[in-house]
Amino acid sequence: MAFVILEACQTEKAGECTTVCPVDCIEEGPDQFYIDPDICIDCAACQAVCPVDAIEEEYDLTPDQEIFLEKAEAFFANK
Repeated sequence: MAFVILEACQTEKAGECTTVCPVDCIEEGPDQFYIDPDICIDCAACQAVCPVDAIEEEYDLTPDQEIFLEKAEAFFANK
């Protein structure tokens, strides 16, 4: 499992999540931050510091939110 950054990050992009991630799996994209699902260790440190509650666990995503996991996978696949 991995954590996923959702739509609220698109307007905030605060970045606190990047400073607490112990495995450096969060990167800034053109529209929001993304968590690499292949590197995330599911520690929840990022979720705890997000000021806009934009981070959810992969298995808690609603069908409408699953696009954000797909966006993260595509972002890291193109690197």
